[in-house]
Amino acid sequence: MHEITLVTGLFEIIKEQVAARGIESISKVRLKVGELAAVEPMTLTACFEVVAEGTVAQGARLEIEEVPLTGRCRGCGADFRIADFNFTCPSCASGDVAMTGGRELYVESLEAVCKGDHQ
Repeated sequence: MHEITLVTGLFEIIKEQVAARGIESISKVRLKVGELAAVEPMTLTACFEVVAEGTVAQGARLEIEEVPLTGRCRGCGADFRIADFNFTCPSCASGDVAMTGGRELYVESLEAVCKGDHQ
């Protein structure tokens, strides 16, 4: 279960943003997670909730956008979804394929209240 390690790293990013931007509370965290990251969304969410306890992110919603594994054929230029780890171009049958998506693992955005934002 590497999800706890990922969440620990996520909270390092959150701590940096809290310090840099004067964040009082976070209501939503949006992640982009590629298919190759081998992350189980339910486990990641559960770990997030545990680590968020007692922090500015307590009660925040974790949104995970899963990014499919995609490729581009270097031969014909076709873009396609790579299914079942078959790296063969469906247009020309070339095996010379570059991955274009599916390795992502990053914070896309935080919804937060900063000091002085209260009305």
